[in-house]
Amino acid sequence: MANKLISEVPLPKSIANVFAARNISTAKEALSLTEFELMELLDVGLTEVRSALSQISEIVAPPYQTALSLMEQRGQNEHLRGHFPTGLKGLDAALSGGIPFGVLTELVGPAGIGKTQLCLKLSLLASLPTNFGGLDGRVIYIDVESKFSSRRLLEIGLRSFPEIFQMKAMAQEMAGRILVLRPTSLSEFTQSLEQIKVSLLQNQVKMLVIDSMAALVSGEHEQGNCRQQTLSWHISFIKSLAEFSRIPVVVTNQVRSHNHDDASRYSFQVQRRDGTLEIPIRYDSHLIAALGIHWAHAVTTRLVLEAKSGQRFIKVAKSPISPPLAFPFHITSSGISLLSDDGMELMGPEINAIHCQGHNEISNFGMEGLQ
Repeated sequence: MANKLISEVPLPKSIANVFAARNISTAKEALSLTEFELMELLDVGLTEVRSALSQISEIVAPPYQTALSLMEQRGQNEHLRGHFPTGLKGLDAALSGGIPFGVLTELVGPAGIGKTQLCLKLSLLASLPTNFGGLDGRVIYIDVESKFSSRRLLEIGLRSFPEIFQMKAMAQEMAGRILVLRPTSLSEFTQSLEQIKVSLLQNQVKMLVIDSMAALVSGEHEQGNCRQQTLSWHISFIKSLAEFSRIPVVVTNQVRSHNHDDASRYSFQVQRRDGTLEIPIRYDSHLIAALGIHWAHAVTTRLVLEAKSGQRFIKVAKSPISPPLAFPFHITSSGISLLSDDGMELMGPEINAIHCQGHNEISNFGMEGLQ
């Protein structure tokens, strides 16, 4: 609307002619100047300038909307966006139905906490027929760390949906819907992404999983700005894939130790009246999500998987529709299950902190066979 022609605005003919004579042809050009600049340039009075600017603004500015009208619009458009249920009742309720379509959802946590387990479960669910709560389509699974296990996938399916996976033909059909790519370098990953956009249309793909983003650049660059710059194109491309295809895109991320400056990057700095900056609260955990602030802004929903005092939690750390909540969970033969559907509300530094207290004890009960 900023490029709307002034000739299309119902201004008095006399003032419209003056704008044209001074080569001010668009609303953007007119509104970029102050009232006094326009008075001098157009050689007209303040009253005429204000009247003209008011008419131009009324035409090009978006109308006001109430919270009620926005809520009604969201309800009307919900079928276009949609959410994919995870099967974790409490988490789905917090996220208004599950993993959102058309945006990036990140799973972040220490190694062995259950990120790949959740990816396998989500991939399986997406491949199921709609009458079983699935998306009845294919899944592209980019397995960067070679953690994808078809045996574990079938085990989850057999335990969760025995009526489907006890039939060999059905089990093979569901497993055949998950297309696994294993790029061994960032350049191979780049080639995979360029092919995926076509595959999304040709193969009825209903979900994209990338496990994991951080592993793509580990060992190639130091952490920090170099890593963020390396993935800048990939981040933008993956976001565009999500928006273009309107499917859920799930990406896992690793954790790293944070340095002295990380707290200020991830927290708001408050300026005191004397002009000095208030020191932000530091995390009580030594771990933060890898890939930096550029990546953090790219994801719409961040789910943190962590361990405190020997108990695993899945935490909604970032979401436009949910308050920060934590749900205790465990991993069984049927995949990830919540121990309680009632989320514990989080506040302050606890929202972004990532814990791994007692993680070794709970990850050594045979997870090697589950990965």
